[in-house]
Amino acid sequence: MAFNQCQAVARLSPILLTAIEQVASSSDRGGINRIAEAVADLSRLFTKDRASLRSDYLDHPRHAAAYLKYFLPVNLSKIQILLDEMPQGWPDQASGRSIRILDVGSGPGGGALAVLDWFHQHWPGRIKDLTVVAVDASVEALKHARSLWETYCRESGAIDGSLSTYEGNLERSPNGAWLSQVEQQAPYDLIIAANCLNELYPRNADPVQAKVGLVTQLLARLAPTGTLMIVEPALRDTSRALHQLRDRLIQEKRCTIYSPCLHGKSCPALVNPFDWCHEERGWEPPPGIQKIDEAVGFIKDALKFSYLLLRKDGRTIVERRPDVYRVVSELRELKGEKRAWLCNELGRSEIGRQDRLRSDSNAPFDDWHRGAIVQIERVVRKEREGKVSAVGRIERDGTVQIIRPA
Repeated sequence: MAFNQCQAVARLSPILLTAIEQVASSSDRGGINRIAEAVADLSRLFTKDRASLRSDYLDHPRHAAAYLKYFLPVNLSKIQILLDEMPQGWPDQASGRSIRILDVGSGPGGGALAVLDWFHQHWPGRIKDLTVVAVDASVEALKHARSLWETYCRESGAIDGSLSTYEGNLERSPNGAWLSQVEQQAPYDLIIAANCLNELYPRNADPVQAKVGLVTQLLARLAPTGTLMIVEPALRDTSRALHQLRDRLIQEKRCTIYSPCLHGKSCPALVNPFDWCHEERGWEPPPGIQKIDEAVGFIKDALKFSYLLLRKDGRTIVERRPDVYRVVSELRELKGEKRAWLCNELGRSEIGRQDRLRSDSNAPFDDWHRGAIVQIERVVRKEREGKVSAVGRIERDGTVQIIRPA
């Protein structure tokens, strides 16, 4: 997948990669072939054979090393992309208290490490105010989280941040002991739930509502100006489950959507059972991941995921207007024209522009990409034989802007 000049390309810091390599190598000293086999096995469990995925997969050294070397860097990059998307002025520290982060279902502390590295790069003077709490059901995963944190701090000199870890099974909310433990540091400026909700409540009669209950508990511990970040795999089933969770949270008025949605109505991707909404962002894979890809036969040159940034103050990533849209597909090149699917308060619609109608005012259309937020001055829907075309058209005199690239 080629990414155009409007799109940022994510890359991990050398310090972060060094810390991961040190901890992963101490977990399992197997060669590239051994790691590649474990990566292929985990990939199968994460995608095609999810019913066989055990909750304790990180307790096994071979799987833990594969996760640290391959999947952790990928997930860290996704979280840091979303940290860059957070509201301007985040975190709101008018009160002068510490910056408090909660990483739930943390595994080996991907959220915690992503935040530590992000602050080291963007706001190093505030690391001393950083208090991070990580919760996971796996004791071994939490040991890795602690080791990664300490190794990063040693390599970077960022020794002032605080990490606390707690063993806890999220499915036992709201009565789990972990909840009372994290309560001590509440409210949180950021709560991260990365790649964990899809693994919860598989045998529950209504897993979506069970997740609503957990998210509601998390929102209750979120600061008034805080953000709850949910990241899930870009698979159809996991993404649609996230869309369903989103709809119920909105219906029950639990929170508002900061991003990616540009509206608070029901998700239009749920209308067709074969549709789902996900992100695809440019990424520069580290050399270690490129070597594993070559051994396994994978290509990890882009980051694919679904996500929600939830808030309680009604703040949104851009002003919501009927002429502002999120691009929710690739820009498809057809014979003599290009098309893309867009989404906003008017629903999900397909918009195109014929190549012969390209002009200076609509030229930014050529740089549309999945995840971009765009503004269109006028969309024309032509009528033929008494039927209005399902595809909206941008005419030669139409004006197109990319308000915010992905």
